[in-house]
Amino acid sequence: MGKVIVVTSGKGGVGKTTSSAALGAALAQRGEKVVVVDFDVGLRNLDLVMGAERRVVYDLVNVIQGEAKLTQALIRDKRLETLFLLPASQTRDKDALTPEGVELVMAELKRVFDWVICDSPAGIERGATLAMRHADMAVVVTNPEVSSVRDSDRIIGLLDSKTLKAERGERMEKHLLLTRYDPNRAERGDMLKVEDVLEILSIPLIGIIPESMDVLRASNIGAPVTLADARSAPAMAYFDAARRLAGEVLPITIPGEKRGLFGKIFGRRAA
Repeated sequence: MGKVIVVTSGKGGVGKTTSSAALGAALAQRGEKVVVVDFDVGLRNLDLVMGAERRVVYDLVNVIQGEAKLTQALIRDKRLETLFLLPASQTRDKDALTPEGVELVMAELKRVFDWVICDSPAGIERGATLAMRHADMAVVVTNPEVSSVRDSDRIIGLLDSKTLKAERGERMEKHLLLTRYDPNRAERGDMLKVEDVLEILSIPLIGIIPESMDVLRASNIGAPVTLADARSAPAMAYFDAARRLAGEVLPITIPGEKRGLFGKIFGRRAA
């Protein structure tokens, strides 16, 4: 049975979709079978980031409502044979997602794939709660800004109350992915430092993605940054984050600094 990961945040624009695609591609490059599922019904951006927008025929809502089989909606990546996309609908709203339908789709995906990565819409509404409901672990994406961190704290509360694992009394494994980090701006006080974010959220850090034009360039050409330029700084950070998701223990270095982060900052069993 595969493992379901929800990539989530409270605030929009922090890099959930970019991170979902990058982590999915990084895990697929390890030879594991990965599907990235777009839960952002009505907007649908994951297909753009993965360069598959012209190949969408059926989507998640079509499958849930019995209008298409799952195999018809899945899109295999042209660059990685073990990477797949299940797109969202652009013409429906989030009410088209039903708890029963999502449960059936997740169960089927877990039987077929090693990793099921759910790209959650921002906020705390229906789409977000359905995206996290069947998760085995969560990647909470946040920018080093007060509003983003505050909203992520709210999401952590939902993960501990609105998921199946929480309802069964089990611990939801949560990890923090800090995106768009600029050490110079952090040093000037223009954004929060890594330690500040960790003190507020108190969940293990799985990666720090530096602010970089490489991410924007990758999105513009329709490729996860881990495929577009595997040697770029953000790609390397995503590769390391994927290795940590897979269970490897690696030190985390703050961009622009040589010292590593350990203790409460990096600990897979802390939260």
